[in-house]
Amino acid sequence: MIYLDNSATTKPYAEALDTHRTVSEQFFANPSSLHKLGGKSEALLSRSRELAASLLGVDKKEIVFTSGGTEGNNLAIKGAALAYRRRGRHLITTSVEHASALNAFRQLEKLGFEVTYLPVDHEGRVSFKDFIQAYRDDTILVSIMHVNNEVGTIQPIREIGEFLKTHPTTVFHVDHVQGFAKVPLRLAESSIDLCTISGHKFHGPKGTGILYVRSGALLSPLFSGGGQESQRRSGTENLPGICGMVKALRMTLEREKEGILHLTALQNKLRDGLSQIGGAVIHTPRTGSAPHIVNVSLEGIKSEVLVHALEENDIFVSTKSACSSKDSGASSVLLAMGVPENEAEEAIRISTAFETTPEEIDAFLSALSVHTRQLKRVMG
Repeated sequence: MIYLDNSATTKPYAEALDTHRTVSEQFFANPSSLHKLGGKSEALLSRSRELAASLLGVDKKEIVFTSGGTEGNNLAIKGAALAYRRRGRHLITTSVEHASALNAFRQLEKLGFEVTYLPVDHEGRVSFKDFIQAYRDDTILVSIMHVNNEVGTIQPIREIGEFLKTHPTTVFHVDHVQGFAKVPLRLAESSIDLCTISGHKFHGPKGTGILYVRSGALLSPLFSGGGQESQRRSGTENLPGICGMVKALRMTLEREKEGILHLTALQNKLRDGLSQIGGAVIHTPRTGSAPHIVNVSLEGIKSEVLVHALEENDIFVSTKSACSSKDSGASSVLLAMGVPENEAEEAIRISTAFETTPEEIDAFLSALSVHTRQLKRVMG
């Protein structure tokens, strides 16, 4: 099997799964229970929070454990908007955010908030100038993804953060789900108030995530309950998942530097190979993009057809974001970039991981070339 859909999810590390099982068996007590078993679970939860904070370079009080990227984005966006609504009701985001962010903003619009959706250029990048023009005195929240999940474009997070340093009444949220450990982002140095990461994107268990909440930043909780996670996220903590995720977090960051070099080499190999296939149009920008994503259209071949053809070789890629892949129609991200609709309907996303080998890329390119020729003959 050749798995090239790592932007949708990654295969969990065996060590992370081992940790999950061990904690499930030996630390099953509720961390909120007063008895000794509950105390042991609480202590393990505290150690996991300290380790996660240390790995991310933040304070342990700034770590909120969540169920993943969707919850993290919703808590950050809705929680901040509701917490600061007396300051103003203007919000800024982009037209190419993940569905969990875009739909959160659409809900807020129904509650009376005004949202500016920044456009992107042909590479999928927002203009800092457009951001400055959109910013207002009553802007209370700016939410921008670091790395686009479909094409890999990196957004100008540092520039926006620098600007917002001098505008302390605005909260800055970054969806770092796709960028984590592939495009480094130092939270303490980037003027970010809220940051979302998801465990299953870096070989941790599904249903786990972290929302970084800068000290002093306010959130209106989405869940009513027992007040876990410092009153910000009620619900009994998923201790086995948290521990498995933190194990994956440590393992991934230990491999980050060499891993990024490896992913970059694989991406260059992919680009070179794709350029040899007739009718291939690469949408991922050559510069200013993450090293693990390549989005490409094959002229005259619908993406779904190509995805299923590659399955015959036990090769797995995707069409667009996994959360939107079953929706009919072309990618909204590619359309926002100005890609013609017919071309956008022909796009596939290839996404690699640290474990992906050059030999797997060669095998993929070979199979893609064969299927492209065969499908064009059939459709021609």
